[in-house]
Amino acid sequence: MSIYNPPHPGEFIREVYLEPYDITHRSVALKLHVSPSNFNRLLQGRINVSPNMALRLSKTLGRTPESWLAMQNHYNLWQARQGINLDEVEKLVLK
Repeated sequence: MSIYNPPHPGEFIREVYLEPYDITHRSVALKLHVSPSNFNRLLQGRINVSPNMALRLSKTLGRTPESWLAMQNHYNLWQARQGINLDEVEKLVLK
């Protein structure tokens, strides 16, 4: 099942954790033990959730590391589908 225009994990974090509770990105970055600028790049969708970050997010915000990585993969795949033409790509037939 394909999700239509899934949010970037950074957008999800902003909308679910930061904005409703008036939490700053700096305070979360301190809890994650990452630089505020790096965490801000994640919130802006300029960098992806890495396995390392997924583990940190899981401990600090909850959810499983796998769910953070899955969210990133759904976002990346949807973005890729918007810009790729597969008309000339052929299926390999094994006999």
